[in-house]
Amino acid sequence: MRKMIIFSSPIFLGNLLQSSYQIVDSLWIGNLLGAAALGAVSISAAVIFTILSFIIGINSATLTVLSQRTGANDEEGLKKSLNAFVFVLGLLSMLLGIIGYIMAPYILQWMGTPQSILPVASAYLKINFIGITFLFGYNFIGTVLRAVGDSKTPLRFIMLAVILNAILDPLFIAGLNMGMEGAAYATVISQGSAFLFGIIYSSRKKGLPFTIPTVPPLEEFKRIFKLGLPSGLSMVAISGGVLAIMTVVTSFGETVVAGYGAAQRMDSLIMLPAITLGSAITSMAGQNIGAEKWDRVRNIAKSGIILILIVSVTISMMIFLGAEFLMKMFVEDSETVQFGAEYLRLVAFFYPFLGINFVLNGIVRASGAMFQVLVLNIISFWLLRFPLAWLFSAIFGERGIALGVGASFIVSSIIAAFYYIFGRWNKIDIFEREEKNGQTGEDST
Repeated sequence: MRKMIIFSSPIFLGNLLQSSYQIVDSLWIGNLLGAAALGAVSISAAVIFTILSFIIGINSATLTVLSQRTGANDEEGLKKSLNAFVFVLGLLSMLLGIIGYIMAPYILQWMGTPQSILPVASAYLKINFIGITFLFGYNFIGTVLRAVGDSKTPLRFIMLAVILNAILDPLFIAGLNMGMEGAAYATVISQGSAFLFGIIYSSRKKGLPFTIPTVPPLEEFKRIFKLGLPSGLSMVAISGGVLAIMTVVTSFGETVVAGYGAAQRMDSLIMLPAITLGSAITSMAGQNIGAEKWDRVRNIAKSGIILILIVSVTISMMIFLGAEFLMKMFVEDSETVQFGAEYLRLVAFFYPFLGINFVLNGIVRASGAMFQVLVLNIISFWLLRFPLAWLFSAIFGERGIALGVGASFIVSSIIAAFYYIFGRWNKIDIFEREEKNGQTGEDST
């Protein structure tokens, strides 16, 4: 429990800083350039997140493979897998940047972006696509460091990016009179600096075997896509499920949409402990699975559930008591505040179940059961959360949205627990073919 808290704390702070990154960006743009510019940034940010979902999901396979390599003390295997991930993910991010730069205005038009803000939104999005390799790069290095047991160093990269962005935003936007393009360049420079610092620090100080990437063996390609493809599709399933729920929300009008939007900003912060612990547990369990210490894996699951229940219940009580105050931080309209506060109070009772889901899925993901996690996410969002939100809202009206979402948390956690107890996730061996090849080589010798 103590190690779990120490290891996950820097990850939590890093996630918190990542969230503040967008908030700080929005504050400068909104105050210096106005509401229209802020709207353009919001639309562009949604595009970047949606397109990156797949590649970020593939990146999560890095944590599983490298943590198991570390746990098994397989230095040569770590170097080989690291090279393969750098090659594949680097190539994907560059291709994504090129395609995104060319398609940016067409994507925005397809989304129905108002003509008045289309030019600035397009310029902002294009510049962000130029630097998308930096964004992905420093997050990838952070993932690698966590896989080998270092959760503190990635916090430095994120902190550097956040501080630089906070300084460069007003300088470029107003000082150099670059407007929206200045905000985009500030973001790219900040992320590029963090990426460069991350490569130098992790190579020289941490001794990570980063080299100039070469074309990896076929077996490494297969392993990455066998684990990464379902993980990437999980992210797509999640982001698509969130958009589907929005179609239920929009049916109740502007007040409910505004209240739900403000509540979701709080929701994203409330879920940070669960997301953080899930990531930390994947790394810790992965190392112990690699070392074949299954008793410790079970202890990690037990400690993780106890910890997330303590944290979630505490947060739920705070949200229930302070829902109205929290909503007034974002909006002033009384009806909007009323709906948002009621939504938060209702959902607050169900956060502990969501936490259990993250913990158990983190353990399962550490074994390499990416396809199973994909199935669990499809069930969670498409067979439970969206249908239940629609059904309960049809029965109970607008407050049924929260009840449906909360009910899905309960059922999802039960399904996750059932698979953790009875599933065969602990029989998966992601290096099985490699071992067979090694045995064949010994026999032939």
